[in-house]
Amino acid sequence: MADPYLFRPFTLRGMEVRNRLWVAPMCQYSVTELDGIPRDWHLVHVGALARGGAGLVTLEATAVTAEGRISPRDLGLWSDEHTPAFARLAEIAHAHGARISVQLAHAGRKASTYPALPGFPAGTQPSSEGGWETVAPSAVPFGDFTTPRALEVPELHSITAAFVAAAGRAVAAGFDAIEVHAAHGYLLHEFLSPLSNLRDDGYGGDLAGRARLLRETVRAIRGAHPELPVVVRLSATEWVDGGFDLAESGVVVAWLAEDGADLIDVSSAANLPSAPIPVGPSYQVPLAASLRQGPLPVGAVGLITSAEQAEAILSTGQADVVYLGRPLLANPNLPISWAHELRAPVAAELVPAPYHRARF
Repeated sequence: MADPYLFRPFTLRGMEVRNRLWVAPMCQYSVTELDGIPRDWHLVHVGALARGGAGLVTLEATAVTAEGRISPRDLGLWSDEHTPAFARLAEIAHAHGARISVQLAHAGRKASTYPALPGFPAGTQPSSEGGWETVAPSAVPFGDFTTPRALEVPELHSITAAFVAAAGRAVAAGFDAIEVHAAHGYLLHEFLSPLSNLRDDGYGGDLAGRARLLRETVRAIRGAHPELPVVVRLSATEWVDGGFDLAESGVVVAWLAEDGADLIDVSSAANLPSAPIPVGPSYQVPLAASLRQGPLPVGAVGLITSAEQAEAILSTGQADVVYLGRPLLANPNLPISWAHELRAPVAAELVPAPYHRARF
C-alpha cells in the first residue's frame, strides 16, 4: 500500500499521534507492594510497547481512590506520592516516540477481587486477606461477589472530584491524554446500566439519570483541563435484553460530545457474570461503526489480529483508530511488523536504531 490508513497520523484535541494503532488498557496486577505505585514491571511493559511502534500506549485501569482498585495489586493515582513514578512511564514512552494515556477508573462492585493471574482464586478478596468494602449505585452484587453498599449522593461528588484530581496528577506526570473507564461493569458503567442501577434519585431511573455521574465526571475533567484529550471507554452493549444497549450508547455519546469528550473507545459487556456474547474476529467493530455515525471519532477493539483486518476497519470507515491488546502482549513489536507488511512509508523510521538488523 502506498499510504495505509493504519500508519497515518491522527490528531486529537491538538495532540498528534504518529499512527492509528493504539495500545488498549490491559491490567497487569503487578503492584506487588500493594500501594498503587508502578515500578520495574510497568517501566519495562510500557517501554516495550512504545519501542514497538504503537502510536498511543494506554496504561491499564488506574484507580482514582484506593477503594476503587479492582485488586490490591492494581495501579492508582489517588495521591501526589504516585506522580513521580508515573512521570517515569511518560518519559520512557516519549523517548520511543509514542504518546501515553492512562485509563482512570473506579471498580465499584467489582473492586476488592483477587488478581486475575494464574495461581489466585477468583472472586472477592475478603478483608481478612487485604480486601475492603465495595460500593456501587445499588446494593446489587456482581454474580457471587460480595454485595456492595449503595453510594450516597455526597460520595458521588467525592468520586467525581477524585477523577479530576487523578487527571491532574496524570497531567503533572507528563501524560498526553486520559481515558475515563465507563465500561466492563466498573462503577461508571454500573451507573449506566438499568441492571445494576436501581436508584430512584437523580442518579438513577431514566438514561439521563443513569448517565449523570459519567457526564458530571467528564465535564469536571474538561473544566479543569481544557486542553487535555479525554477518551471515554464504553461498553456499547451488554448483549442482553433490558441492559444498556447500542441505542442508549448513541445517546450517551452525543451527550459526551457536549460535555467535552474527544473520542469513544468502543468495547462491550462485562457487567453481568454471563451474557451471550458473539465472540469472533472483529466482533465489536460493528458497535464502533454504529457509534461513529455520531459526533465523535471512535476506536475499535476486539479480536483484531492481522494487519489487513486492522487496515480494512479504518479504510472502510468503521473506526478512526484501532486498539490492540493481547496481540501486543505476545509481540510488542507488532506495529513495526505490520508497518513493513503494509509497506507503510514510515516503516523504516519506526525501527529503533539498535534493531536495524532485525527482520520485521
